[in-house]
Amino acid sequence: MSSDQDNCYLCKEYFRDPVSIPCGHVFCSICLKTYWDHADYAGSYLCPQCKVTYNKRPTPRRLGSSRQSTLQRNSEPLPPPPPSPDYNYAGPQDVGCDICFGKKQKAIKTCLMCLASYCEKHLKPHYESSTFKRHKLVDEIGHLDRQICPQHQKGLELFCRTDQMCICVLCTVKEHKGHDLVSAEQERADEQQRLGATQAEIQEKIHERLKQMEELKHAVDSLKNSAQRALQECEKMFGDMMRTIERMQQEMTKLISTNKRAALNNAEGHMERLTNEIADLRRRDNEITQLSRTEDHIHFIQSYHMLIAQTEAEELPTVTVNPYFDFSSVTKAVSEMKQHLNEMSNEELVKVAKTVNKMTLCELDETKKRRSIKSESAIQENFSNACQLTLDPNTAYRQLYLSRGNRKAALKREPQSYPDNSARFDSLPQVLCKEPLSGSAYYWEVEWSGEGAVACRIGYNRKSWSLFCSDSSYSARHNKDQKEINVPYSSRIGVFLDHAGGTLSFYTVGNSMSLIHRFKASFSEAVYPGFWVWYESAITIVQL
Repeated sequence: MSSDQDNCYLCKEYFRDPVSIPCGHVFCSICLKTYWDHADYAGSYLCPQCKVTYNKRPTPRRLGSSRQSTLQRNSEPLPPPPPSPDYNYAGPQDVGCDICFGKKQKAIKTCLMCLASYCEKHLKPHYESSTFKRHKLVDEIGHLDRQICPQHQKGLELFCRTDQMCICVLCTVKEHKGHDLVSAEQERADEQQRLGATQAEIQEKIHERLKQMEELKHAVDSLKNSAQRALQECEKMFGDMMRTIERMQQEMTKLISTNKRAALNNAEGHMERLTNEIADLRRRDNEITQLSRTEDHIHFIQSYHMLIAQTEAEELPTVTVNPYFDFSSVTKAVSEMKQHLNEMSNEELVKVAKTVNKMTLCELDETKKRRSIKSESAIQENFSNACQLTLDPNTAYRQLYLSRGNRKAALKREPQSYPDNSARFDSLPQVLCKEPLSGSAYYWEVEWSGEGAVACRIGYNRKSWSLFCSDSSYSARHNKDQKEINVPYSSRIGVFLDHAGGTLSFYTVGNSMSLIHRFKASFSEAVYPGFWVWYESAITIVQL
């Protein structure tokens, strides 16, 4: 058997645990496995020796012990298996050896003098030959072209502080003559100190952030516990209020029942008395009739005086009946109590929500450049009834200019290029929102300047309600009725619509909320918020 037949094609050493593949070539089991594990042939596998292609990775067949003993030369000890790095070929993300032919192995070092990268095998001369004694080896860095001067094709060894760039020795002759030059090592040392200071600063920031993170975690835990306690306590208090209302209902039921029973007993007593009196009078009437028919003059005279005396001596009381007696006054009183309760609950809900949402768990320092929370938006972010509204371009007056994602409207001198639409206002500078509001409670806020109406200017009919705002006054309008209102100026208006409860309320919004006006109505259809805007004015729907 020839020497080539005794050695593995891949490791060039004696066979160890030989295996064969369908083309007939034999390799060490570990050599073939390592070769195919690091191969990248898009799903196909090549024989390392004859390059036959297999679409599916073949299963190597182990050779018999007699062939193995022959190939391994029984008289000599087996060498250790070759280390896998010898077959660690360069992949798409690796730097390949500049000396390898064919499929390149990974480079492990780069020589800054040779301007080349070497695998372990081809790096040996740099360690073993005195010729390469002065060469500088570094870990493979890739992009070796960045280490070469593009003008002189020499290695970059110096740093020009004047031009803040790396240069080669030939650059000092002309282009950088007279400049402040230092070696790359010196510049690296100086920048290493600055880098150390920067790293220390970063580590300090990491420490601060970790501390803030820990504080935030504690705050979150406290928030969860506080929220749970608040939920339990609020649930208990609302339960107490519900029981109070139930007690009031029971008292009211008892009151009505008691008065009903007393009135009925009184009426029944009078009816019994009247029945007895009617029976007695009828008896007397019969006696008078019989007496008038008697022929006994003495009996007539004696009985007559007795009947007359008895009748004149008895005075019957008069029973006066109230035809308007009913319990409608009780129903009215309960209805008024319900209305007051609804109004109070709406106002208190707004106050509570404002108070709660002003409390922020954490926020970024406003003195820093970074800000991720807008204070006004954060106040209303979790408002229980907050709704998001957008202006409908199909209803906008042609000179109204919409911006900020159709949340801002301003009146311009020139018409806008809106398409024709039957829903568009053609005579007044008005615009409606897209969203129909019905069946629930809604809250939104509006920033305004100049003059404008926070509801539709059409507020002169029975199906619209408006609040007209100016720098000096407010006026509420509905169905041709107008009411002037004197409240402190506010550039932000809060609107609370209780569609089911039949109320529309306007508030000034600032450090606190104050009621401007409340309409009471029966909303039989969906309500569309709308706005009227004049020149030099603008309205903006606030995102809550």
